[in-house]
This record gives sequence, C-alpha cells and structure tokens, in this order.
Amino acid sequence: MAVSSRGSRGGSTLRGFFSYRIFISAMFSLLFIATLSVLFTTNPSTENDISDLPTTGNAYVQRTFLALKSDPLRTRVDLIHQQAKDHISLVNAYAAYARKLKLDISRQLKMFDELAGNFSDIALKPTYRASLFESDGLLDEDVLRQFEKEVKDRVKIARMMIVEAKENYDTQLKIQKLKDTIFAVNESLAKAKKNGALASLISAKSVPKSLHCLAMRLMGEKISNPEKYRDENPRPEFEDPSLYHYAIFSDNVIAVSVVVRSVVKNAAEPWKHVFHVVTNRMNVAAMKVWFKMRPVEGGAFLEIKSVEEFAFLNSSYVPVLRQVESAKMQQHYIENQAEKTPNDAQDLKLRNAKYLSMLDYLQFYLPEMYPKLRNILLLDDDVVVQKDLTGLWKIDLDDKVNGAVEICFGSFHRYSQYLNFSHPLIKESFNPKACSWTYGMNIFDLDAWRRQKCTERYHYWQNKNEDQTLWKSGTLAPGLITFYSTTKSLDKSWHVLGLGYNPSISMDEINNAAVIHYNGNMKPWLDIALNQYKNLWTKYVDSDMEFVQMCNFGL
Repeated sequence: MAVSSRGSRGGSTLRGFFSYRIFISAMFSLLFIATLSVLFTTNPSTENDISDLPTTGNAYVQRTFLALKSDPLRTRVDLIHQQAKDHISLVNAYAAYARKLKLDISRQLKMFDELAGNFSDIALKPTYRASLFESDGLLDEDVLRQFEKEVKDRVKIARMMIVEAKENYDTQLKIQKLKDTIFAVNESLAKAKKNGALASLISAKSVPKSLHCLAMRLMGEKISNPEKYRDENPRPEFEDPSLYHYAIFSDNVIAVSVVVRSVVKNAAEPWKHVFHVVTNRMNVAAMKVWFKMRPVEGGAFLEIKSVEEFAFLNSSYVPVLRQVESAKMQQHYIENQAEKTPNDAQDLKLRNAKYLSMLDYLQFYLPEMYPKLRNILLLDDDVVVQKDLTGLWKIDLDDKVNGAVEICFGSFHRYSQYLNFSHPLIKESFNPKACSWTYGMNIFDLDAWRRQKCTERYHYWQNKNEDQTLWKSGTLAPGLITFYSTTKSLDKSWHVLGLGYNPSISMDEINNAAVIHYNGNMKPWLDIALNQYKNLWTKYVDSDMEFVQMCNFGL
C-alpha cells in the first residue's frame, strides 16, 4: 500500500510540471504575437499601394504578411492584379515589336491596344475599386470571384492572341526578310546588268586577239610575197547591172569571208553574183590577201576597196564627217567618253569610235558609189545566208527604194523609240507609230533612189541634227527618216534577227530563214557568242585556211 501511495504522488508531480511548461510556452507565444501586432500596426497604411503592387522580394513579402493580417482574400486580389499587369506588359511588348517591324498587321495592333486598355479598365471599375482596392474592411468574396473571372477571361484572350501573333510575326518576319533580300538582289542585278552591258559592248567592239592575229598574218604574207598580191584591173562584171550585186562594208576579214562563202554555197548560179567589199585603209591589204589566198568559189566575182578610194566622201560633201571634225562634235564626244557609267544603250554607242566611222554611213551613198548599177543587196558582216537570195531581185518594190523586213510588234520598235518626237520638226514630219525596220539585209532600187533624191534627204536631216536633238548617234534613225514612206515590207522569212542577244529564237524560224542576223553584242566570232547559234556561223568558216588554224579561233 505504501508503494502505491508513493507512485501516485510522483505522477501528480510530473503532471504539474508539464502543465507549468505549457503555461509558460503559451505566455511567450502570446507575447510574441502581441509584439508582431505592435510592429505591423506601426507601419504606414498600404491602402494606396493595392493598385500598384511592388515586384521586389521584400516588398512583396511585407505586402503578403500585411494581407494575411488584414484579410486573406487580399493576397488573391494582389496576385490577380499582378497577373493582369504582367499581361498588359506582354501585350504592349508584342504591339511595340510589330510597330518596329512595320508589318502589315494593323488589325492585330488595334486589338493589342484595346486588350491592354481592357486590362487597365478592370481595376478602374467603380465596383472593383470600391470593394477590392479602396476598402479597409473585409473583402467581398463574390466581387473578388467576378474580378478574377474577368481578369482570367482577358488573360485567356491575350494568350490566344499572343500565340497567333507569334506565328504571324515569324511569317511576317520571313516575308520582310525575303522582301529585303529581293530588293538587295534587284539592286545587285541592276548594277550587274549595267556593268554587263558595258563589258559586253567593250568585248563586242574591241578587236579579239584572234582577229588581230589573222590580220597581222595576212599582212606578213603580203610583205613576204609582194609580187603575188598585186592589184588587178577592174573586171567588167563589177559594173554589169544584169548580175546580182552585193555590198558588204566591214573591217572584219573572217566575218566578210563567212558572208561571201554562205551566199555562194547556197546560190543556184554563183557565177552571176558580184560582191563589193569596202573596208578601211588599215584592213584593205589583209582583206585582199585573204581572198587572193582563198578565192571565191563557184566563179563568183569580188572587188575590194577602201573608203578612201571614193574621193567624193569628204567633209565638204558628207555632213557626218563635217560634224565629226567640228569642235562642237568633238567636245560632245569627249564628254561622253569621260562619263564613267553609261546611262543607256545610246550612250554606250556614243562612246564607241566605230559609230563615228565612215564605214557605217556608206549605205547612204550606194547610188554614187555604184553609178551603173540598178539594184544592190546590202548585207551586214554579222549575217549568214542559208538560201539562194536571187528571189530578192525579182520582188516588185512598187517604186519604193528600200526592201526590208519590219521588226515592230505591239508598241515596240516604232519610230517613237528612235526619234525625238518632242522636237516640233520631228513631230510634224513623221508618225510616231510607224513601224521600223533594221539594216542587215536590204535590197535597194538605186534608180528609184536617184529619182527620189534620198541622199539629199539624208543630208538635210543630218544637217538638222548637228546638235543631236533629233536623234542620238547611230545610223538606224537617219535610215528610218531617209526611207520613210519609201520602204517595202518583205516577208519575215527573208531575214531573222536577234541571234546576237536573244537565246529564245525558235529553231524552226531560224531554219526557215534565208538570212540569219547576229545583231547584238554576242557576235559569233567572240567568246561571248550564244552557243546554240554559233555552229550556224562556224560551218561557213574556212577552217582549212592555215592562218585561221594558227590564230586559234577556237572553232
């Protein structure tokens, strides 16, 4: 019994001790809470900060503790409000990005602006402002739910718009980059075309090494064997009007040989064909040696003269020579040579001395050069004859002077493209829509020419154009003027042009043509020639000629 009594007293003592400790802990806890309460109540009121929640860590913790003290629902208000502010910033960022890119999405920009405004307007609504942001008491949970719902609806819309916009921006950015790339490529292309045109012209008008080599070899042959290359007396066939006469004006030996060879090889009666070749003083000897070494086949006749042998072609009679010799024309030519960048094809021609060569203007003096002939066929040195041409002499020109193939189609290659119709003299004399033709293969009725005084007409207009206000340099424009209303249009199959610049000519059209013309800069004897047409020219080159092999023409 004694033992039991002691145990009972010991248990009572322990219970008393633990009760005392709990009491002490509770007192300390109450004291701590009271201290915190005093500390928080001494801080400034944060009622005015509800609409602009700080984003720093300490301020956010302080605000959260304050919300817990005042009302647990305030934490939700702050978080929702912060979410709305974050989405306003995001929406504004996308809108600013779109404006910076200058993309064509004005509808989206307007929606972004409206959405950002809607976010801001939620907090400014009187109901929400009074119940959630300006109230000192407990918050109305129903109002909070409505506020939260509106914010979340707008957040959902904002996120959908941002996803759509992001895809749009990626596409629009690619489009913008593509546009920038296309613009840059177009600029580069324009520059390359300009440089290419100049380089192509330089290549076309300069003397290739092979041609220079050929001329030097031929001159060397003449110097080594002068007795073999003495000039022969003129033959009566040169003035026989019953034969088929051709005029070829060129300083290119191999080009002339191809023209002559192609005519003869396709002629039914080659012994009735007479070729009148006129070149400059520098190349006349080489030309004579070539045709002495390689006589014309089939019994055809050929005479070679230099421009200087036609004594009447001097500056007192020929306007263009007088203009070239004048100080004004020389100054104009020097100024054009000084330009670093050509503005157009005419400017390029002005810078080339060939366009001031008398060889280009001989076609205006055919009746005087060959006074006993009635008809003559003018061929450029960059043509190839593929059929018998005697049919041209049988065409009735209806008292016209010039028989040529017209080159106009649609609004292209009309007189308005070659003449200055802003000049009153041109405007009152010609029809701007008149169809143009080109040199290369022209059959001339020299008797009609003499009757209609075409040379005098040419002189009149050439004198009027001394200041180049009627047309730019070149021979086509004065030809169009001289033979205006006196040109007979020939069937297009007689003369197909463009093999020196157009890679898209139909081979059927080429094969059916009597004459094919390598007009343009890509001449068949140059490295820049169009390969698909080059063999039509090279098959008439006399490749067995020893000097052609030695000069490496690359045929």
